[in-house]
Amino acid sequence: MLVPRQKTPDLKLPTLDHGTFELSSETSPRGTVICFYRGLHCPICATYLTEFQKRVADFAERGVGTIAVSSDGEDRAREMATRIGADTLRFAYDLSLAKAREWGLYISTSRGKTSIGIEEPALFSEPGLFMVTPEQSLYYGSVQTMPFVRPHFSELVGALDFAIKNNYPARGEYTGAV
Repeated sequence: MLVPRQKTPDLKLPTLDHGTFELSSETSPRGTVICFYRGLHCPICATYLTEFQKRVADFAERGVGTIAVSSDGEDRAREMATRIGADTLRFAYDLSLAKAREWGLYISTSRGKTSIGIEEPALFSEPGLFMVTPEQSLYYGSVQTMPFVRPHFSELVGALDFAIKNNYPARGEYTGAV
């Protein structure tokens, strides 16, 4: 389990058009929002990533970088980016399932073709949304067992405004006895 205020696992992946993404080398002054998505086969992911794409500038105005990540290969990642009209959202691909597990993501098995007629991979990770500080510590995290009912990017932007204004710390950091 990832713990707020503690270092996250490293993440180094190829991207579609921006070279290699390496979390430890990110330079955004307030950190990076990482959206792990299920893959091209997921119509809900396409809708969610379309909303993320619309908020890239909002995050950038607040000093936060953005990236969408999946275990899809390059071709499927590019098709997803094309489907959502991505022009500013970075896409990383080839996330190993072992690395997905390090991030606390759930892994699912294929059920064949989805409602949009695209075959699910044999294994793939379920969604997760994280904000990681420039020091690579966890600030915010949300993982899911299903593609439904995800955090809204507009709410995350609003929460970020509050956190910046009030110097609000990451919460959920206590790991002692209860």
